[in-house]
Amino acid sequence: MNNSQKLPRLLPRWFRSFLLYLGLMLLAIPFLFPFWWMATSSFKTYKEIFAYPPTLLPESWHFENFITAFTYQPFGRQYLNSLYISLAVTAGVLVVSSLSGYAFARIKFKGRNFFFILLLSSLMMPPEVTIIPNYLIMNLLGWTNTHIPLIIIPILGAGGVFATFMMRQFFITLPKDMEDAAKIDGLGWWGIFWKIGLPLAKAPLSAVAIITFLNSWNNFLEPLIYLSDKTKYTIPLALTGYIDAYGAPMWSVQMAATTLSVLPVLIFFILAQQQVVESFAMSSVKG
Repeated sequence: MNNSQKLPRLLPRWFRSFLLYLGLMLLAIPFLFPFWWMATSSFKTYKEIFAYPPTLLPESWHFENFITAFTYQPFGRQYLNSLYISLAVTAGVLVVSSLSGYAFARIKFKGRNFFFILLLSSLMMPPEVTIIPNYLIMNLLGWTNTHIPLIIIPILGAGGVFATFMMRQFFITLPKDMEDAAKIDGLGWWGIFWKIGLPLAKAPLSAVAIITFLNSWNNFLEPLIYLSDKTKYTIPLALTGYIDAYGAPMWSVQMAATTLSVLPVLIFFILAQQQVVESFAMSSVKG
């Protein structure tokens, strides 16, 4: 055994753990600092934000920036718009992807592989290519300047297709013996899906929920295309409205609104991060 192999064993276990966590903390700094700067800048004045050298904490805490975020435009209404649209899209994608993913994985029907490949091929088409045809269809149906396109299109579009792929990758790993035993007990396809498949799919469902919620919450292009009424804006579109009379950004107020917009996604991810890791591990086992 050479000296490089002996050295780790000579160090106490607590010291090795300390070095490990210290290294992880140092690696986390580049990822945490932008969030820290955004959160602290929401309490600063314009002069403090662009001061050199930059300050890690504000000299005085200006809580009025958060009040201005709600009084300058209907930010509370816009916040609720984003929240209910994201929840509706997430619920719709979970229903559609779990059902279609189970069908593609476990139910044999004519043309199953062909339709699945055809479905996946739609992921190769950028959303910008379909934005004009989608707008023309929504305008023909009278759904422009409403939230309907922001809910329907993500469920039936690329987000729903990717979620279907993830759910299919999970359901295809379930043992066939479990399915056969359920059939012997008298369960049909719906019973097997509802009582066996769905309860076992908590990890991939959590991953799909977080990815879908995050994509819908941060969606900017579609609201920009379909919405014209400020009271119907979502948060990404609302953040562009914090400008003064001269067209300059109101940085401190914008940082306050941005900090508030991050909180739901951050809480959602913290609550389900373990399921996300498990889901991506499971989805890569078998294809």
